[in-house]
Amino acid sequence: TDKPAYSRLSRMLSQGKRRAPKGECHLTVDDLLAWGHGQILIALTTPDAKVVQAFPNHVYLGAAPRYDGDDQARLDGRAALATQRGIPMVAVGDVLMHRAARRPLADVLTCLRLGLTIDSLGRNRLRNAEHRLKGPQDMARMFHRHPDAIGRTVQIADRCTFRLDQLQYQYPHENTKEPAQKRLERLVAKGIANRYPAGATPQILERVQKELSLVAEVKYAPYFLTVNDIVAFARSQGILCQGRGSAANSVICYVLGITEVAPEDITLIFERFISKERNEPPDIDVDFEHERREEVIQWIYAKYGRDRAGLTATVIHFRSRAALREVGKVMGLGQDVIARLSGQIWGWSSAAPDAQRVRDAGLSLTDRRVQLTLSLVKQIIGFPRHLSQHVGGFVITQDRLDELCPIENAAMEDRTIIEWDKDDIDSLGILKVDVLALGMLTCIRKAFALLQDHQGITADLSMKPVDVPTYDMLCRADAVGVFQVESRAQMNFLPKMQPRRLYDLVCEVAIVRPGPIQGGMVHPFILRRQGKEQIEDLGPLNDVLKDTYGVPLFQEQAMQIAIVGAGFSAAEADQMRRALATFKRMGTISHLKEKFINGMIDRGQTPEFAERCFAQIEGFSSYGFPQSHAASFARLVFVSAWLKCHHQAIFSCALLNSQPMGFYAPAQLVRDARDRGVEVRGVSINHSDWDCTLERTTSGVLALRLGFRQIKGIRREDADWIKAACGNGYQDVESLWRRAGIRADMLERLAEADAFASLGLTRRQALWQAKALHVTPLPLFGADGEGGTEPAVNLPRMTAGEEMIEDYQTTRLSLRAHPMELLRPHLHRTTPHDRLGTGRVSVAGLVITRQRPGTASGVIFLTLEDETGTSNVVVWNRTYERFRREVIAGRLLRVTGRIEREGPVIHIIAEQIKDISSLLDALGQGKTEFTEPASAARHPARTPATHPRQQAGRLFPSRDFH
Repeated sequence: TDKPAYSRLSRMLSQGKRRAPKGECHLTVDDLLAWGHGQILIALTTPDAKVVQAFPNHVYLGAAPRYDGDDQARLDGRAALATQRGIPMVAVGDVLMHRAARRPLADVLTCLRLGLTIDSLGRNRLRNAEHRLKGPQDMARMFHRHPDAIGRTVQIADRCTFRLDQLQYQYPHENTKEPAQKRLERLVAKGIANRYPAGATPQILERVQKELSLVAEVKYAPYFLTVNDIVAFARSQGILCQGRGSAANSVICYVLGITEVAPEDITLIFERFISKERNEPPDIDVDFEHERREEVIQWIYAKYGRDRAGLTATVIHFRSRAALREVGKVMGLGQDVIARLSGQIWGWSSAAPDAQRVRDAGLSLTDRRVQLTLSLVKQIIGFPRHLSQHVGGFVITQDRLDELCPIENAAMEDRTIIEWDKDDIDSLGILKVDVLALGMLTCIRKAFALLQDHQGITADLSMKPVDVPTYDMLCRADAVGVFQVESRAQMNFLPKMQPRRLYDLVCEVAIVRPGPIQGGMVHPFILRRQGKEQIEDLGPLNDVLKDTYGVPLFQEQAMQIAIVGAGFSAAEADQMRRALATFKRMGTISHLKEKFINGMIDRGQTPEFAERCFAQIEGFSSYGFPQSHAASFARLVFVSAWLKCHHQAIFSCALLNSQPMGFYAPAQLVRDARDRGVEVRGVSINHSDWDCTLERTTSGVLALRLGFRQIKGIRREDADWIKAACGNGYQDVESLWRRAGIRADMLERLAEADAFASLGLTRRQALWQAKALHVTPLPLFGADGEGGTEPAVNLPRMTAGEEMIEDYQTTRLSLRAHPMELLRPHLHRTTPHDRLGTGRVSVAGLVITRQRPGTASGVIFLTLEDETGTSNVVVWNRTYERFRREVIAGRLLRVTGRIEREGPVIHIIAEQIKDISSLLDALGQGKTEFTEPASAARHPARTPATHPRQQAGRLFPSRDFH
């Protein structure tokens, strides 16, 4: 009924949720008695007498029709019971859907909740479609004998005066004698001394004072102090972290050490970060090492308490694949049918499969069950699936958070989340600190440690981004593993960009993105940078766009254009930025556009130029990078590139030890390291640790030893026991079993991964010895003279293909050979990557990446890897429709097309695509002669492979970006 009652309700729900598994709430009558004051309680069953006595005039007896022919008698009985108990009856709708047509979907959701199929739903099925919203006439007709029951609904609504906008959020602040603003100013002064030991410039000091004044005016000092405390804790534990996003527009964040972006590196617009006109909290994103972020999260819980801190929720919606899987299972479709259907869908698609896709899956569109399934799939796409946790958005309050919104357990252990999502807390102006995970920070921290241990070199994130060999390497697009610029699109752009300083990397990070591409900014930018196009004179806007060749590339530049060119205030410019980002769904841009264009005309620009300028800004508004964000990432680009350039073995080791992360799978990372001269050694029971390690060769250079982490199914606990009991080394499989106490099945995994090769044992010999331990008794319990001695056996040697396939099956990579080395002699008229010339060509290789950027009009980009390198394949929409199954499902493809060259960048424009993944099956079966499979018919149903050796075509890992 009021705000205190809402707070009690929220705490009661939190209590019930915290004592129950995720998704459940366990409450008792005692909970209701303790927290129910101020609530209107509508009982759908006979209410407990204690509750009625405890809350006089607040308890009602709910009455809902069932539409089974007995409603009038049932309602009369409820009214009599209400009179007997002395509580009024109120009409309730028992609504499950907004209209009757949703009844089949409601039944599907019931099946999903109960784990049933539609055929076994039975009495759990809705009896009719009346659980829907009804108009007043329908309700009046149903309750015509009890009109007071309907009238009381209005009375209850009038009594409930609480509104969500009555909730007030308080930033957390330390209970110290020093006011928050004073403490912030003291820490900022200390930070200035650290960042500028020779003294800050007058411009920096002026900006600091401006920012501190605004922070004091809007009372955000506790917010900065909270983020500062979190970052300080992480650094005290040796956890690398870095703030990014709009926070890098703040000098305060720089001097506090929250960001590493110096004001001198970028154009700062503090209003992009904080604006008193916007009247909403700032947003600071801080990246932490992805392996150690949990330490930071648990510290926040410990410092502020579970009742004051919680992760934001996010609502997961049904997309195409999940909808097909879930609805198909409910409708009784077989797993093979569901697999074929979902296999026709690309990545994160939110569209139901069309008729052609259904036929490709071997299904009949005339089948009624198939028709109903597809109809339900269309309805459920976009429907909320479950409540999950935000990637890192933390809400922290001064008072009890559970009085603002209910808190519940997350699926992950020791995590608690609030029920509201990001949009909810934004609406109420609630502070959110994004405690995010970044794999590259983990990699860099491990690389720094290896650099110190093996080379005696100390490095950190504050290194000067100046190093000619590093930029030379990037100009060659030698960037596998380098943060942000390792994708094929970035590698194609690097030779054109020719980065030579940090700001070039800032532009590189920002430009290969949907926004600039949609805004038509990429070609003018690169042509002007290369001197092939004249930079137009923009008058007063020249200073705004001089560093990006007259092309607006960053959100801050869009704001500056509005300020300098159209006379906007900084706050109005930020309002325009935000309106542009949401105009498609909010319709808020028309008046700002008119003001922008008129402002530019008033300041001497032509109407045509003003229109074109606004169109450019509008084109990338939803996706454009803030310059501050790009600058934060650019520093990590340089650091990771510097490590790769000067310390490839260390960088590769750190990358492998930080998986999963990045664009490439371990197989491609190992290959890149070997191509750059690093010796890579296999997993060995006598030399490996859990992580990959570095060893000195006889010539003194560092070699990379693969760790047990590369073996599928091996636990870290087992690896630690193997290392601890190694001593002077193991002599055979049995000695490992005895000394380390490793289970027999783990021994077999080690044998299959060829980890006993350093003992002179082949895979099959080691596996034979491991399996013998299942039947050989320990000598202590064996009969005299019987030691369970194994008779000598002659195990056939594995073929090179079998060895290689086994490598991929067990460690996801092979140090022996690339599959294409073995298959090349049998693939006639295919050209290796390193011999690509001009004209039409056929190439073959493993698919290591698939990309379908949202800005590419449906174009697919494939990366094929052979024994000599990688080929970039462009699949236009028409070709994709012809070879959809091959593009989506193929692991080994043969592509025929024409070569296009642009400087050092080569693309193959696909015309014909053939799935030859079955050749990998042949390799795994030990064959030495191969026949390229004939082209498959266009639309046959394909039965999924189930035999382990039939899975070979799926072994070769790729990182698919959609």
